[in-house]
Amino acid sequence: MLVCVLLLAVSELVAGPALAQSSTAVGSAPLKLVVLGDSLSAGYGLAGADAFPAKLQKALKAKGIEVDMTNAGVSGDTASGGRDRLDWSVPEGTQAVIVELGANDALRGTDPAVTRAALTDIVTKLKARGIAVMLCGMLAPPNYGNDFAVRFNSIYPDLAKSAGVPLYPFFLDGVAADAKVNQADGMHPTAEGIDIIVKRILPSVEAFLGSISRRAS
Repeated sequence: MLVCVLLLAVSELVAGPALAQSSTAVGSAPLKLVVLGDSLSAGYGLAGADAFPAKLQKALKAKGIEVDMTNAGVSGDTASGGRDRLDWSVPEGTQAVIVELGANDALRGTDPAVTRAALTDIVTKLKARGIAVMLCGMLAPPNYGNDFAVRFNSIYPDLAKSAGVPLYPFFLDGVAADAKVNQADGMHPTAEGIDIIVKRILPSVEAFLGSISRRAS
């Protein structure tokens, strides 16, 4: 047993924080993680195994990080819709939530103040329940003008800073407006597009889950 402990300590010193986070997660029960989102995380137009939560879970497992994943994505949902269903979408015992909401607000031209209030309520309520939160940002389309874009785009960094939660700046980074990795509607990623999203967001999710594991240990 002493040899195992020493080997683990040495490996953490050599490999750095990323391996330390993975090792911590491996040694404990799977962390209960919910992805609260809209069609982008629900897997619109895709097989269940190709949806973002499923592919993220698989990528984390390949890193030695076991999670008990729940896909709480609802196609067409807005930030306000996510807030209204929060209690039943995020069951008791959940330890972490990735919030991916706001794309439909942006597409519909919803007043950014409404979106900001809903997302703030979601983060506040989750934190009050002792649940760790990671926020995924979204960017406004250009058709509503610069004023709308400035007001909408500032929601995510402002909220992440004020609430003290990690932010992945743009959920569709590397995929948005690329026809090769989007479905025919030009808005929803293909399975290949989801692969890109997962690859890009994975380091941020690893750090997020690692911080939870360290607090629990």
